Amino acid sequence: METEIWLEGVNKYYGSKQALKEIDLTIPQGMFGLLGRNGAGKTTLMKVIASLLPASSGEVTVCGVPVGRAGKIREMTGYLPQDFSMYANMTVYEAMDYLGVLSGLSKRERRERIPELLERVNLQNNHRTKVKAMSGGMRRRLGIAQAILHDPRVLIVDEPTAGLDPEERVRFRNLLCEIAEERIVILSTHIVGDIEATCENIAIMDAGEIIYKGTVTELLSLAEGNVFTADISRMELDKIKKEYLVTGMLTKGSMTTVRFFLKNSVQELFEGAKACEVNVEDAYMYLMYRERGDATCF
Repeated sequence: METEIWLEGVNKYYGSKQALKEIDLTIPQGMFGLLGRNGAGKTTLMKVIASLLPASSGEVTVCGVPVGRAGKIREMTGYLPQDFSMYANMTVYEAMDYLGVLSGLSKRERRERIPELLERVNLQNNHRTKVKAMSGGMRRRLGIAQAILHDPRVLIVDEPTAGLDPEERVRFRNLLCEIAEERIVILSTHIVGDIEATCENIAIMDAGEIIYKGTVTELLSLAEGNVFTADISRMELDKIKKEYLVTGMLTKGSMTTVRFFLKNSVQELFEGAKACEVNVEDAYMYLMYRERGDATCF
């Protein structure tokens, strides 16, 4: 039984606007990160994979099933959209039970599976809580529970940690990693930290195109030797920001530690600057600038 998603030459148009451009991508079992800024085309791509939107051209198969077989795709796919909402006046158990009915689960299956899933997402003590009384993090965890209620082989989550506090974000990421041990989990986000904490295989999108696909380790190697740091006075900061691509600043008293890139390969470093260890955010921003000549994210 195949355990990967395969896309070849996928395009999507909304009228004259092209939202996806010749997407070629293979997504294996486990956690897979889809990274890109807002408007990059991530949500459109997720909806095409989940058969919620038809591609204008190209081929998509999910675990060996062509995406045109929408009924079969939806049987094997769980989807948590960015704007997730449920029945506000229902209790947690009532909402799960109702969704189980819609998914075709028998009464016995629902009775066995719902408590198990609520425990897995740490909501076992909230089965009588009304959805409208839940925090944002609790609703997101409930969203995961409903998305895997029918035991899908693929789970797609779109911007799942947006708006969560740090504690809930960590809890949510850990939950996704546990789920990914037995299925394909696609994490679509613009938050670099979520990718860095959970994924080794990733793709980066911009303007409807895949501009990088590979591992996090390979992405880091692209920026190796191109990220620098220096301690400068506050008076020097404006000059440095004009001459270099500054990606981070930390003020300590009268001094500021800056992280930056060179604008081109012939630009010289100033005295006191030195190469530093690259993180995923560095590598992502370096790739965006190298591929697009785009400094708007700095």
